[in-house]
Amino acid sequence: MAPLRVLCIHGYRQNGSSFREKTGALRKLLKKQLELVYITAPLTVRTAATEEVSNVENNSVPTAGGDEEPRGWWFSDIQARSFSAQQQCEKSSGLDDSISAVREAVKTQGPFDGVLGFSQGAAFVAMLCSLQEQKLELEFNFRFAILVAGFRSACEEHQKFYEVPLQIPSLHVFGLEDRVIPDSMSRDLLPCFQDPQVLIHPGGHFVPAAAAHRQMYQDFLKRFQ
Repeated sequence: MAPLRVLCIHGYRQNGSSFREKTGALRKLLKKQLELVYITAPLTVRTAATEEVSNVENNSVPTAGGDEEPRGWWFSDIQARSFSAQQQCEKSSGLDDSISAVREAVKTQGPFDGVLGFSQGAAFVAMLCSLQEQKLELEFNFRFAILVAGFRSACEEHQKFYEVPLQIPSLHVFGLEDRVIPDSMSRDLLPCFQDPQVLIHPGGHFVPAAAAHRQMYQDFLKRFQ
């Protein structure tokens, strides 16, 4: 049985290389079920020493790895070109570029069976699924979504993505000790999906891949194989 091909969407201040490193345990845990393909967001994140440490995904998310710079999928603060999951904003910047990057990845590296996102990447995955179901992105044909430490965007212009519950099968994974995206924020995303599956772990802001989690992942994935 061929493994399912999954497009992987990293978190804010990460990139494709660093996310690949951070999900090594997941690749090993599910190597028979999944082939994970990583892409890097188009927006470069500033790393000035003066940048506020309180900026939401800075504290517990490692910065980028390899030769690539830290990246993001959109900025909630257009002037500062920064992002915070809790920041209320009317408009964001960069999202269209990121949607184009995913469209290009699907064209050149697809097809993909599913899509997996972490943190800001998981919030972005919810938007990609909405675009797919509204038939606004005809290249997208994901059969399932895995959202780790996901949340609803607090940006006013993004609320259009949450108007109708999404039909795509989804697995939502979050940690009770997550200090970056509290589990309450991940729970707020659940009503945006029809019949969401949930995997709760006792840890923090990471993609869980202990042996104890294998069965839940496998149970979710087996209907697509």
